[in-house]
Amino acid sequence: MGESGVCVNNFILPADQPVVRLEVETAFNCLTPSEKLYSHFLSKACWYGGLIVLYQTSPESPDIFRLIHAINTSETVDSLRQKCSAAGLSEDDVTAYLVYCSGFYANMGNYKGFGDCKFIPGLEKDKLELLVKCSTAAQSNKTIDQIWTKVKDRMYSLTCQEQQLGLGKKGLTKYFTSNCDTSDSDLVNQYLQHKHMEGYINRVFKTEVNGKVCYEIRNAGVINSTICEEEYNGVIFKVTTGDYQELLQMVCDNLKEAEKHVSNENEANMIKEYIKSFSLGSLDAHKNGSRFWIKNKGPIVETYIGFIETYRDPAGMRGEFEGFVSMVNKKVSEKFQVLVDKAEELLPKLPWPAEFEKDSFLRPDFTSLDVLTFSGSGVPAGINIPNYDEIRQSEGFKNVSLGNVISSSYKVTTKNTFVSDQDDLLLKKFKVPSFEIQVGLHELLGHGSGKMLYKTPTGLNYPEDLKNPLTGELISSAYGPGETYDSKFTDFGSSYEECRAECAGLHLCLVPGVSEIFGFSGAEADDINYVNWLSMVHAGIKGLEMFSPASMEWKQAHSQARFVITQVMLAAGEDFLRVEKTTGEDGNPDLLITMDRSKIATVGAPAISKFLVELQVYKSTGDVKGARKMYEGYSVVSGEGEKPWLLWRDIVISRKKPRTILVQGNTVLENETMNLVQYDPTPAGMLQSWRERFPETAKLDSVLASIGAREEKYWPC
Repeated sequence: MGESGVCVNNFILPADQPVVRLEVETAFNCLTPSEKLYSHFLSKACWYGGLIVLYQTSPESPDIFRLIHAINTSETVDSLRQKCSAAGLSEDDVTAYLVYCSGFYANMGNYKGFGDCKFIPGLEKDKLELLVKCSTAAQSNKTIDQIWTKVKDRMYSLTCQEQQLGLGKKGLTKYFTSNCDTSDSDLVNQYLQHKHMEGYINRVFKTEVNGKVCYEIRNAGVINSTICEEEYNGVIFKVTTGDYQELLQMVCDNLKEAEKHVSNENEANMIKEYIKSFSLGSLDAHKNGSRFWIKNKGPIVETYIGFIETYRDPAGMRGEFEGFVSMVNKKVSEKFQVLVDKAEELLPKLPWPAEFEKDSFLRPDFTSLDVLTFSGSGVPAGINIPNYDEIRQSEGFKNVSLGNVISSSYKVTTKNTFVSDQDDLLLKKFKVPSFEIQVGLHELLGHGSGKMLYKTPTGLNYPEDLKNPLTGELISSAYGPGETYDSKFTDFGSSYEECRAECAGLHLCLVPGVSEIFGFSGAEADDINYVNWLSMVHAGIKGLEMFSPASMEWKQAHSQARFVITQVMLAAGEDFLRVEKTTGEDGNPDLLITMDRSKIATVGAPAISKFLVELQVYKSTGDVKGARKMYEGYSVVSGEGEKPWLLWRDIVISRKKPRTILVQGNTVLENETMNLVQYDPTPAGMLQSWRERFPETAKLDSVLASIGAREEKYWPC
């Protein structure tokens, strides 16, 4: 136990942390020399931009990166091992350091990208100090000791507030300065709606100017500028540009190089707009770049970059930086193209009335990609972007399934927790194909479906006599001028939308013919559909790990969504789904999930269908009050009642398995040839990949220190 009775082991990555290589060599070698150069410079832009996540995560993350990266780039792992051994450290101590560094690089900070929970080194503070001091970096650079002194306490601290990300007393965030709480977030949100602004590319800095509260809404951009300054609701609001400017300059420099190797005009225009966006701090320019990206159908090299997903902003509005570069897997993409071709037949199978669906289906690109580079706080399995409402609703979007991520991350070799031996065998056999189908349906017909109802001075985009299916009365709420889904659904919007997309996948996988699109039929298709439904509940139970007892909040959007779906299935009754406390083979408390697969069609499917209508209608009408009441009701994690989930969470934690860390390769220009360098799937291989990713260590350290110095007064470390 640590401070305040905290079980420290729950915040340490295990010594046997699984690490796998993201295989991409075959796809990369199929590229032309020009396409390889395009991929190379796009990847560099993504990696430099990914470092921005350090400044979006925790006050100490940038300096922890500076510390470990200086150590890891100054000598090889073998050299460090020898020095540590001579200093009296054990091999286990060095392994714990390597695992911590691997986790830090993979999550781009000291909080897990999936779950927002802090993790700390697995060796004692005094031993890590010894490792730092005996390293080549510390012996040749006095700055290393200063950085260590600055971060060592915060690296290990596990106060209630520091255990997870959040706003105010509920956790840490870098999207708002440390003197902000929910009331500040609400006021800033009001101002953004008043100005018809969105929050994707900004952070909020609260200060006092001449005795008045001042909120600086600082946009990400290379240039320093003040866009406007005015008083609103008794406080001063100042909109500026200049956040992360040095890193964004590096992003722009590499995008300019990539522009020299584009394949078509859409790619050229896309990159020009991205450069404009990152240079000027212009969200409109990024939207324009996204429009060109949508038009770029079926590229050989697929890429997207910017401030994209809002999961980690406590207010659900500000995007975390991410970027990816990938190659299209044509064979697998053919299946997804068939799904796109059949989308107009499948959309009417969704359970809501036609008036709540888009007026016309905007045929998207849907491809399976082999990822070369993915920067940010984690690597997803599938994506539906852009996230901008006005583009998705009326212009289009793209869906991507990250094929080599799924095959690398979702294979199960050990016994699955919380299921019977028979279900364990089915999960091992069909988890990957069932997940591929779920990802396809989730992205294309989940995120890609549904209409948002708008009421503006120019009129309505829905019939005046349209009735609400939930009440039978005329529609009484809709989105107004300046309102978006993110601005209305704020803190729970990401999870709510993921829940809607997951339910769409569950609903549609049962539609005759869908499994056949992916090459499965008969008894095998039935098994895959069962595994899909069972996997959803399995993920919902395992997801209790992502609920924070310290703040009594969910810290991962997908986990909350899957838990909610589990509650809906349990509420369906008729003994369709049971979750019970048992005793495991090891004699310790355990849980057992039992799903009656014969009742999926008769009990499970109607329950999910009814719930899906509720989700869509609340979203379509912008009825935040109704949506929140319903969704938060299903999200409750209580220690009382027939199913004391809060107590059962301890069982989940005791049997949790770590998420896989992916080792990504680097592209290197050698003898006028662009080559792919891949690394061993070990913590040492992970460190080597990052050492070779940023060879100009002194320049990079200076950039990171410069940004950190500007921020220090807002988030004292």
